[in-house]
Amino acid sequence: MTGTISDIELMDTAIRASSRGLGRTSPNPVVGAVIVKGGKVLAVAPHAEVVVLQKAGRQARRSTLYVTLEPCNHVGRTPPCTEAILAAGVRRVIVATRDPNPHVTGGGIRRLRAAGVRVDLGVNRVAAEHVNRAWLHYITRGLPYVTLKVAITADGCLATKSGDSKWISSESARTQVHRLRDQVDAVLVGAGTVRADDPRLTARLPGGRSPLRVILDGRLRTPRRAKVYGPGHLVFTAVKPGRGDRRRIEVLPGKNGRLSLRRVLSRLAELDVVHLLVEGGAEVLTELIELELWDELRIFVAPKLAGPEGIRWFQGHSAKRMRDALGLGGFGLLLGAAPDASLIVERAGRQPV
Repeated sequence: MTGTISDIELMDTAIRASSRGLGRTSPNPVVGAVIVKGGKVLAVAPHAEVVVLQKAGRQARRSTLYVTLEPCNHVGRTPPCTEAILAAGVRRVIVATRDPNPHVTGGGIRRLRAAGVRVDLGVNRVAAEHVNRAWLHYITRGLPYVTLKVAITADGCLATKSGDSKWISSESARTQVHRLRDQVDAVLVGAGTVRADDPRLTARLPGGRSPLRVILDGRLRTPRRAKVYGPGHLVFTAVKPGRGDRRRIEVLPGKNGRLSLRRVLSRLAELDVVHLLVEGGAEVLTELIELELWDELRIFVAPKLAGPEGIRWFQGHSAKRMRDALGLGGFGLLLGAAPDASLIVERAGRQPV
């Protein structure tokens, strides 16, 4: 980490501003900016350089701009941010992380330096990249960043032997899930989850937004009146839909009614899904883990026991010895306490450096 204490604190403010854009900027990154002059913060904004410069107005001349991602120097959906910075007369730009987008990387910094603007790179880089981890994954690998979410009992079950799962977790844990849905582009479940739980998969928060609801239904057997089939849904199937089926359906190649999850993820990337939340069921979660098509795992553990006949959330690899156990290859962070604890696992080495 580089920069003075004040630089680090001001970049942290920009990073917090960037997080307000999660789930709302795809397929673009989340970006935050702060503009400072004479030790005074003139403006803070997400979305980011142009907005903060507009807020600062004429006071932006000879100011310092803190921005979480390298300013772009190409024409996309908006004009180049570098030109707005130069037109405003900013004298110094502090950048948290370089943009890995091949259309951008290094170009924005070079353009500003060539025009006489002082540019410092790397302040709070790790924190900035963590907030933007989904987009960084998407832009460098061409696939959505996949977060797996599961609520389980203390003995590892996501349902009782009859299939009942309401409710394993507490209301506070469910609120966390609604916040997570608000910050992703799409949420995905398998057909079994739709039939068993009839979920809505919406983000029920004041001022929140609901993601695209994606259903894997290889044989197209889920009820057409399921709650998930409100506005903003997409069904992937391997069979041709019947006449009069008004659901939004895409047919992908499949074998014996089974869809390729790699194909599903590729198609979602084409649809600008940067961050995908997968909420079940056990078959889908297991396959994604075994195929290593996941990036983050969030487990909500409730202080309950379903017993030996409960339905386990992971139904794949069975190890005879502990040394043969399937490693998740990441690091874990335990959050919260009773009535629920939340375990977050991020796969090691997944983030661009």
